[in-house]
Amino acid sequence: MKIKTGRVALMAIVLATLVGCGRGPAEGSEDSTSPASNEPSSAQAGLSAEDLQDRWWTWAMSEPERTNPVVDEDGSDCERNQPQDMWFLAGTFGTRAERTCSIPGGVPVAFPLVNLMGGPQDCASFMSTAKGAAVLDGKKVDSESSRGEPISVQGVLFNPVTGTDERFTTTGCGIWVQLPPLEPGRHTLTIRGEAQDLSVGVDYSLTVDAA
Repeated sequence: MKIKTGRVALMAIVLATLVGCGRGPAEGSEDSTSPASNEPSSAQAGLSAEDLQDRWWTWAMSEPERTNPVVDEDGSDCERNQPQDMWFLAGTFGTRAERTCSIPGGVPVAFPLVNLMGGPQDCASFMSTAKGAAVLDGKKVDSESSRGEPISVQGVLFNPVTGTDERFTTTGCGIWVQLPPLEPGRHTLTIRGEAQDLSVGVDYSLTVDAA
């Protein structure tokens, strides 16, 4: 995840297992020389690109650093501020994360492979090199590209993304995955993505409760 605004120039890496930022493909990336699929995900159930990014970014900034799911090392904070109708996944700020999370049954799952907040030109440059893949239980899942939509996001004080509790409007872009509710039981999810000097990845062990 990258953030660029008119007042600040911040970088935060979400869903990241850095092998060295800008030093090559993320470890374990699938078909890292090919752009991510632009095919619509079969799980596109109700959330537009704008709504998805509004909600995900606001969720990512909804906790201070101490309890923020982005800073979480093992999955202990992955349940923080989850909405009732969607489950969001987060990443790290540069260290490798292997997280174990429990997910309630009957809710869809959403996350970015790589993403950015900034101006329209920032998004155009970012997306020109963006690529990635997500693998669920050994099978690659569809992803979709958002090349730049106006979004409105809200943070809390001391969140690790912007540090402020301001609401602001910006442009959001990235490669996103929306999955339908997962079957009860255990699942593995591997996420890899790249854009510009960003090389990201995270591994999840998920347990889905019965609905």
